Amino acid sequence: MHRIIAKKQNVKFFTTNINNNMNILPGVQEIHKEMTEWRHDFHMHPELSFEETRTSEIVANKLESWGVEVTRGIAKTGVIGTLHGKREAPSETKVKSIGLRADMDALPMEELNDFEHKSKIPGKMHGCGHDGHTTMLLGAAKYLAATRNFHGTVHFIFQPAEEGGGGGGVMVNEGLFDQFPCDKIYGMHNWPLLPVGKMSVRTGPIMGSADEFDIKIVGKGGHAAMPNETVDPIFIASQVIVALQGAVSRVSDPVKPSVLSVTKFNSGSAYNIIPDSASLAGTIRTLDEDTREKMNHALYNVTKNIVEGFGGTCTIEVEKGYPVTVNTTDETEFAAKVAADLLGFDNVVRDVEPTMGAEDFSYMLQERPGCYVWLGQGITDNDPMVHHPLYDFNDEVLPIGSSFFVKVVEESLKSEE
Repeated sequence: MHRIIAKKQNVKFFTTNINNNMNILPGVQEIHKEMTEWRHDFHMHPELSFEETRTSEIVANKLESWGVEVTRGIAKTGVIGTLHGKREAPSETKVKSIGLRADMDALPMEELNDFEHKSKIPGKMHGCGHDGHTTMLLGAAKYLAATRNFHGTVHFIFQPAEEGGGGGGVMVNEGLFDQFPCDKIYGMHNWPLLPVGKMSVRTGPIMGSADEFDIKIVGKGGHAAMPNETVDPIFIASQVIVALQGAVSRVSDPVKPSVLSVTKFNSGSAYNIIPDSASLAGTIRTLDEDTREKMNHALYNVTKNIVEGFGGTCTIEVEKGYPVTVNTTDETEFAAKVAADLLGFDNVVRDVEPTMGAEDFSYMLQERPGCYVWLGQGITDNDPMVHHPLYDFNDEVLPIGSSFFVKVVEESLKSEE
């Protein structure tokens, strides 16, 4: 695989044992080349949130060709594939149906790679690996459709609009689990910071909430040489920024992480004019809902009191985004066992730190027990992280992800035959 980043002299290569000590399913390994071709095709034709018409049509057509029942159009471009095993699950069985989810959308960014399968669409790129996620779930679907070595039902959930569109939440609101009952739900994301051949599994919060805020501060403009005749919104906004960092250290519990970042500050038009207004914008990230609410209240109270204390007025708008992604205990332990059987006990990382990056699989986990795992795909310790213009999904791990999905189904819905 061509990786521009690996040309740096200080790169250290991870040691991996892929296909040597792993229990990759032979039937999955046999379609590795085919899956790679699918992935490259998706990568060359990226589609943004709720625009995944080409991708979803390919997904639906492949599923139908393998005998999987297909439902189109949930959350606009979403696709659900439903597959029944050799028999229905016995009535006394607690787990009768499993949901497996993959996201399909790309990012609005320019790709800087120069390999043959680079994006053909200017300003659009599969910079987060959703092309790989879609491919891995398709590979699992093809294998399971051929073997059906399980009792019960699996729903393959191909979700649109993870990158800011909240497609997971839209699917839930449109009745995903009413139409396609799932006792458990599992998802996966590639992770370049983790070496190939490893997987990380964590109970509880694994990815943060993501809220966005916009603040407009209105003062009184005037000559920059006579600030005493003004109510300076730039000065006030500066005090707000500093004070909001105090909210992180003095409002939230020290053992419960939170991040408040001001990412925009717009004001002024000339060297000698104090403007009438200033605007701020940014994001709040937390790992639990209590801290999330405290930080949102602190944003409002701190900003309002400082602005009014200096004689200005303000408007504060907070748009709540993705909730915290929380893995349930039993399902996480099960996912860890499946991963250990696949990769080896020592290759399952259980003490991984959560990230403040957000994920809309969280909406599905609010409705059903389940687990979201990270799949190692790193070759070196300096690989591009997701959302980088030189990023590319590592095709080497396609059989690993597909085998994991298959084993989740077969172990959850065990067939005695």
